[in-house]
Amino acid sequence: MTTAATASAPGVAAPPKGASNENPSDIGLLELIAEDFRTHNRNFAEAGFWAVALHRLGNARMGVRPRWLRAPLSATYNVAYVMTDWVLGIELPYTVRLGRRVRIWHHGGIVISARAIGDDVHIRHNVTMGIARRSELGALPTIGDRVDIGAGACILGAVTVGEGAVIGASSVVVHDVPAGATAVGAPARVLMKGTPSRSGSGARFRALSSPRGIPRGVPNGPLRRLTGSETT
Repeated sequence: MTTAATASAPGVAAPPKGASNENPSDIGLLELIAEDFRTHNRNFAEAGFWAVALHRLGNARMGVRPRWLRAPLSATYNVAYVMTDWVLGIELPYTVRLGRRVRIWHHGGIVISARAIGDDVHIRHNVTMGIARRSELGALPTIGDRVDIGAGACILGAVTVGEGAVIGASSVVVHDVPAGATAVGAPARVLMKGTPSRSGSGARFRALSSPRGIPRGVPNGPLRRLTGSETT
């Protein structure tokens, strides 16, 4: 029975149910796991590889019909999932829609409860993705392709991190991060190159300049939010 503590707030998407196989459809299961192995430096000692491989198998079992026929597979998956959490310190539910070539660096303290994660994403140790409020269980992050997430970062709520964005170490992201931007700090500030941009949450930010001696793209100070009286 759904209670007030477990239901999503009005207007918030429901948590993923995990009722179907959400593995990438453009590649077979064995090819997908082999690609994950190569992504993790062809090293069987990489904890991230085992967590991702279990995620792939957990999704693949959902293609077995009817439900009673996959019951032994589900029981095995559930035990392996708990052991992966306890031993490797990586919590990656099969309900997360995981793209290809996702790399989990190191292990320990990693909680990945997202709605979707794109291709070629890098995730480091002590990263947390999940809800911001217990009353909004479906408010989960969406991570675009080629996002690089630093150690200790937290990405909370129904935020979208755009393609090619960088999340700095120990940052706390609670608002959208535009594609190609860098988010740093707690709460995270968005640093941009190029022209001023508007994040998905509606805030605009002035572009970074690159003073002499500082490579372009390296943050060189706090970024000032544009006021309504300033022009773009």
